[in-house]
Amino acid sequence: MAKAAPAEQLKLLELQGLDARLKSLSNRRRTLESDPRITDLEAALSVANGELGAAKLAVHDAEAELKRAEADVEQVATRIERDEAKLNSGTGLSKDLVALQKDIASLNKRRSDLEDVELEVLERLDVLRERQAAQQSIVDDIQGSFGGIRAELDAALAEVAAEETEVAGKRAGFAAGLDAGMLEVYEKTLARRGVGAARLFHGTSEGSGMQLSPGDLAEIKAASEDDIVFCPDSGCILVRSAEWV
Repeated sequence: MAKAAPAEQLKLLELQGLDARLKSLSNRRRTLESDPRITDLEAALSVANGELGAAKLAVHDAEAELKRAEADVEQVATRIERDEAKLNSGTGLSKDLVALQKDIASLNKRRSDLEDVELEVLERLDVLRERQAAQQSIVDDIQGSFGGIRAELDAALAEVAAEETEVAGKRAGFAAGLDAGMLEVYEKTLARRGVGAARLFHGTSEGSGMQLSPGDLAEIKAASEDDIVFCPDSGCILVRSAEWV
């Protein structure tokens, strides 16, 4: 059976307190890192970005369609201008001039139709641009919320990290002054059980929160003061004191 002076064993409670604080900080860090608000915002942002991408594509397609419509109008206007110049020159046969007038009338009808198409595309483009702007606003709002929460979590994580460093430093310094054999037993117990040491207080193990059976309690009380004894339920080291009997 491993042994350590009673006064040394009492120090395990302070070491366990530091380890409990480190465990609490680790749990706090995991909670912060898995904050559901971040997950929800990431999902919302993914959807919003997808809809924004679709809105941008619709605007791009409409802009391309508008350019084609403008080019068609310009092409017909050029032909009208050329034909009107010929007609106004007065040169050519009468039948040719009549045909030219008919061609100009047809082209003007064609230009009117194309301008109607151009106007329809332009109006549709305005609607699509407004839709894109509204979707961009949604994305910006989500990103703003995301940034605010991320900054809040980063600040909290920085505080946790700073305290972890401080507590770990205290723990390392404190552990260095403990009995090496006792510390080895404690470290193995902590790794295996999750709790390294706890008080035995008025027959109750504070490691398990359970009242020890009369037989277990009698066996522990019969052990030498420098014997390292264990909780039969939690498996942690039980630290005894005459004041706690």
